Amino acid sequence: MDDDEINRAVLAYLNKKGFNREELALEEDQNKSLSSSAPPTHPESQRGSVKYQEEYDNLRSWAYGSLDLYKRELLNMLYPVFIHCFMDLVAKGNAQEARSFFNSFREDHEMMHLRDLQKLEGVLSPSHLEDMEYAHSLRQSKMNIRICKYSYELLVEYLQKMKSISILGIVNEHINFRVYSGQPGLKLDDIEDEILFGNNQDAALHINKKEVRWGLLKDSFEERLEKVVSDSEKSEGDGKEVDLEETKKRLVEGGKQKKLKKDKSVGAIGKNARSETNSITMPPRMITEPAVPVMPTEVEKSILEDLRNRVKLNSLALPSVSFYTFINTQNCLNCLSISHDGSLVAGGFSDASLKVWDMSKIGQANMQKEHESAANENALGSGEGRKSYTLLQGHAGPVYSATFSPLGDFILSSSSDSTIRLWSTKLNANLVCYKGHNYPVWDVQFSPLGNYFASASHDRTARIWSMDRIQPLRILAGHLSDVDCVQWHVNCNYIATGSSDKTVRLWDAQSGECVRIFIGHRSMILSLAMSPDGRFMASGDEDGTIMMWDISSGRCVQPLLGHSGCVWTLAFSCEGTLLASGSADCTVKMWDITASAKVARTEENSKTGNSNRLRLLKTLPTRSTPVYSLQFSRRNLLFASGVFSK
Repeated sequence: MDDDEINRAVLAYLNKKGFNREELALEEDQNKSLSSSAPPTHPESQRGSVKYQEEYDNLRSWAYGSLDLYKRELLNMLYPVFIHCFMDLVAKGNAQEARSFFNSFREDHEMMHLRDLQKLEGVLSPSHLEDMEYAHSLRQSKMNIRICKYSYELLVEYLQKMKSISILGIVNEHINFRVYSGQPGLKLDDIEDEILFGNNQDAALHINKKEVRWGLLKDSFEERLEKVVSDSEKSEGDGKEVDLEETKKRLVEGGKQKKLKKDKSVGAIGKNARSETNSITMPPRMITEPAVPVMPTEVEKSILEDLRNRVKLNSLALPSVSFYTFINTQNCLNCLSISHDGSLVAGGFSDASLKVWDMSKIGQANMQKEHESAANENALGSGEGRKSYTLLQGHAGPVYSATFSPLGDFILSSSSDSTIRLWSTKLNANLVCYKGHNYPVWDVQFSPLGNYFASASHDRTARIWSMDRIQPLRILAGHLSDVDCVQWHVNCNYIATGSSDKTVRLWDAQSGECVRIFIGHRSMILSLAMSPDGRFMASGDEDGTIMMWDISSGRCVQPLLGHSGCVWTLAFSCEGTLLASGSADCTVKMWDITASAKVARTEENSKTGNSNRLRLLKTLPTRSTPVYSLQFSRRNLLFASGVFSK
């Protein structure tokens, strides 16, 4: 008995017993199976899928065979054409042809766009194009490519000559060419040379026209203390000038005269440095809505002492670095954070624990053990008997971020369990558990005032919290992918967020409105830092690129190239003259930032090229230790930490 006879017998039985619904359902299933098993009758769609591959292959060969002068710009155009050819094939239901096309040419673009290709690799049906927000945004918005006039004319002439109808349709619908006159440029610092994916450039330009109050806090505590310190330095300087005149009269010997000349030259350098700093316009003072908290008298005295002893850093005077290396962590240490004075170090682990080390106690313990033979006893957190750390437990998943409050009396930690916890360093206990995110929380940061904090999550939002409330005050939504890092502006009026969608956004903390979109990175943003004067922002990405942004204009001052691995941490010196960057390439780099103010002022006065470039001052290699965190103390000592990797 064949299948047809069996089906007829079953239908007759259902009809006999009165199962009418079941009979109709079985007949529909049989009709569907017959239609699906029938041979395909769409030769036109098959020819269309083959045509996509042929046209793209020909365009690729033509671009690679073009003159070197125009090749770079023509190759930039291949990636958007490639992904839209793939998505068009998926949208037309040619899943197998789309997969074959994707695998045939993906190697050309893996170096620059690996993460994007990994996202699109999961698109297998037209419904996926609608459900995946990244793919949906790509199809809804145009990609901007900057190209010279001659390259553009060559491209249009080729497409018309070859009658590449499919490619022409993609170019007209999904690519916006920004044609400029002249020869192709090779400027690395021109943000418009980047290809922008999934972002509405017009909307970004409109948002970036909004006013941003980038100044410092008015009547802040540190401002008052700095006035006291500067007044005391002036009075001490007057006395030193009198002593210097007496010393000059006594120095008559040849050797001493040479020494005096050397002192004069050093003094001249100091005068030049002072004149440079004086030439920089002072940032305006802004009032923040939250009141500045009252500090205890002991803390005021401590900060005043730090400001009196602060070392002035510049390109000739680099900071001292204190590096904390963690060993024997079994690849479980996810994050590190250092308190502002460097006395405490907190680490988040994959076993859901948070550990806090008191560096003064570790120093005492190491002095007692310096004559012992067991070398591992000197390592941070490696003692088996007496623990050198405080263990804080409460999270239900790996801890991804930890941060100290400005005074070091509290710690915030975020975890994959979608919660944020507040810990007391004095009580060594968990005080509050904040719930609001729906997915893992990648980063959390205290505000400079300490009473508010911000968090970044896999749910593509950042949130603003108050320490005395368990629910968020603001939800900052707008990124197209994970929000990986968050950073407060120094005046507490704004919050910056870095995302896997390759953009940085600046948000108004009061209204929750996005006031800036910074576009230019080619990979996910992993670290952010604000300059002490509030005018500039630095961002580091997965490719090792650091970009310096002018917050007022929303433009990139200049990219800083030098790292070969992810830039995990950034920190400005207290005066804002230096930027320190820590990377997975096991180095700490020092950058001269004083040129950034000059570059910004030149761009405001004239639209000429950047003659003054930010420069790399020094590279400090570690011994196989990726740099997790950097922190400048108030005295301008640089603290760094990392995990030793064999």
